[in-house]
Amino acid sequence: MKCEFCGRDEALPFVCNYCGGAYCPDHRLPEAHLCKGDLSARRTVVPPPQTTYTWSTGPSLQGVPAPGKAFSGVEVRDILVAWLGLGFAFFISLNGGVFGLLSAFPAQDAGPDLSEKLAIALIAIGSGFVLHELSHKFTARRYGYWAEFRMWTFGLFLAIATSLIGFIFAAPGATYISGSNISRSENGKISLAGPLTNLGVAFAFFLVFLASPPGFVSALGWAGTYFNIFLAVFNLLPLGPLDGSKVFAWNKAGWAAVFVPLAIVLYTFVSLTRG
Repeated sequence: MKCEFCGRDEALPFVCNYCGGAYCPDHRLPEAHLCKGDLSARRTVVPPPQTTYTWSTGPSLQGVPAPGKAFSGVEVRDILVAWLGLGFAFFISLNGGVFGLLSAFPAQDAGPDLSEKLAIALIAIGSGFVLHELSHKFTARRYGYWAEFRMWTFGLFLAIATSLIGFIFAAPGATYISGSNISRSENGKISLAGPLTNLGVAFAFFLVFLASPPGFVSALGWAGTYFNIFLAVFNLLPLGPLDGSKVFAWNKAGWAAVFVPLAIVLYTFVSLTRG
């Protein structure tokens, strides 16, 4: 019998209790095959994503072996679409929004042309958004939870629309984690993984920026540094579903020790390179 989600042949398929479909081990869970059945009987129903870097919890999967594949086809598709959508939004901003929040590179004699700006936008977004989300995913998997990214189509359109006025409302989707027994400590560490990843990537881009003469590589170094630090600071705000609210609830002193220096670094970097 074939898996109704991916078409793989299975001698003993798993039958979903909610939609009645037959699935392979990789897609046996309702979340993995985008179940269309009635999930109201479950302990927790995952709501639609409200922001980019959040997740919701469902039944615990602790003790259940992870599927053989690290990524499902749906997740790969969603990550690529979200990356391209955000990259295009960043590209629009780099070419001049009304308020110019992201529209200028550091003053250089040989600035990038449009095609180079598009490449810069995609690389900066790929390093920032994609690695941020994957750090959430693999940290959660380390604790034994199922975790996958799902895009939010309306959020992608919103990102492009807001980029026209010089500000990107980045809400392309969310990393969802299934597990009802996530502790406050685990939640905080999973949340902190994203911003810390951005910090490491920003440092690598900063070294490129310092070592490069004016031109494409230098502009890429600046954009990658700026976007990754900005993403880390924004997500560490202790508001609503952002990463910062989970880190703050877990360890207030630890949150302050990361957030305050990062905010100062962001302000200093922008002031010195764009002033």
